[in-house]
Amino acid sequence: MSAELDIAGRVIELTRRLAGTGAEAEAVADHSAQALTRFANSAIHQNVADATTTVWLRLHLDGRTAAGSTTVTDADGLQSLVERTIAASRLSPPDAAWPGLTAPAPLRPVEAFDEATAAASPRERAERVRDFVQAADGLETAGFCRTAYSSGGFVNTAGQSVEGRAAEAAMDGIARLDGADGVSRRASEHLADLDGAALGARAAAKARAGGRPIELPPGRYEVVLEPTAVADLLSNLATFGFNGKSFAQHQSFAELGTQQFDPAITITDEPLGATLPFDLEGTPRDTLVLVRDGITTAVSHDRTSAAEAGATSTGHASGSSRSWGPIAANVRLAPGPATGAAADTGDGPTAASARALVSGIRRGLLITDFWYTRVLDQKSLVITGLTRNGVWLVEDGEVTAAVGNMRFTQSYPDALGPGSVLGIGAEAIPLPDRWSGVRYTAPALHLKSWNLTGNASG
Repeated sequence: MSAELDIAGRVIELTRRLAGTGAEAEAVADHSAQALTRFANSAIHQNVADATTTVWLRLHLDGRTAAGSTTVTDADGLQSLVERTIAASRLSPPDAAWPGLTAPAPLRPVEAFDEATAAASPRERAERVRDFVQAADGLETAGFCRTAYSSGGFVNTAGQSVEGRAAEAAMDGIARLDGADGVSRRASEHLADLDGAALGARAAAKARAGGRPIELPPGRYEVVLEPTAVADLLSNLATFGFNGKSFAQHQSFAELGTQQFDPAITITDEPLGATLPFDLEGTPRDTLVLVRDGITTAVSHDRTSAAEAGATSTGHASGSSRSWGPIAANVRLAPGPATGAAADTGDGPTAASARALVSGIRRGLLITDFWYTRVLDQKSLVITGLTRNGVWLVEDGEVTAAVGNMRFTQSYPDALGPGSVLGIGAEAIPLPDRWSGVRYTAPALHLKSWNLTGNASG
């Protein structure tokens, strides 16, 4: 038994003793250890590490619900948590939406835990930073390499008792030359998978190819989106479209059983290995198919949104899911068929994952990244944002000029709709989000139309 499972069990026993046998309660203890090595001006300037054990308790008593948390895990701290939560429940309004507790259920099998990543040293992260900087060959660089480890235990009064561990590593860096930035990112459950030299070479090649950009007029362009840009599509689709609360409240585009996407599109959430194998309500996590062959098949649910929608929890409860909705955090777009593309040598702006797609463009754009993306209309998921870290004009299958950053306004589901996807890269690349434990696995995408509405300055 892990220390976290023991703590969660003690909290439930205290709750039974202090609140009575009629109380419904669930407790989670999570130990999170994160370490970050940051670099700027081509030198490491910060190495930080943090380890915290947090205990959450949610209690449903006499028709009212309250929750509390603490980082004080001794006997007095746990007793204080239980007493405060009981007192809060008596002051809370009646909770007609209480969905009940997760029944006992086994966890899904998970691949072997990577002890080496969990125990990674500052030197190991620094070696990858060194390789990134050296591969950039004199260009100014900045970014980070991080490792994270989580161990958790869950117990509730309905008899569910589970525990698990997860580890994650990520690297994100830019290279800069005369105001042009190139970016390269990777995420993995294994630090050994992160090749700082390959990432640095890719970022530097894109920066070198981004000089002397031209300006193009607004309009609809055929585009190839590199995986770093596709990750933003997946993030917004998961947050606003495949969100079970938004779906239950008819604020999502999702229509289950409907061909809403091109038949080439299959999107899954694959949390096992990347995060704990159960959610904050103790529901076991598993692969969830959100879109299969263009047909929307599911949305992510916690117990509250599932009850509202007449569905079943998919294991996406979090500390904020009752307020903001349950959000899939490990979304993957399935790659296309293998094309025999050459390995990525870092010799130009087009990564190997996008190279074959670029060759199919008569006139269009290659876009590396999106940022500052904001929702203009949630129901249709119209997004506005900016390109970043490299845009290039493509003519007759060849990159001919760097292009200045542009603003876009585009419905993401429409961009991926039936007949709109002209190709999908053969390699799906795991990419880190800002938060540890969140990642998006994406190939490059060749899309028929993307609505560029102006240059970045206008």
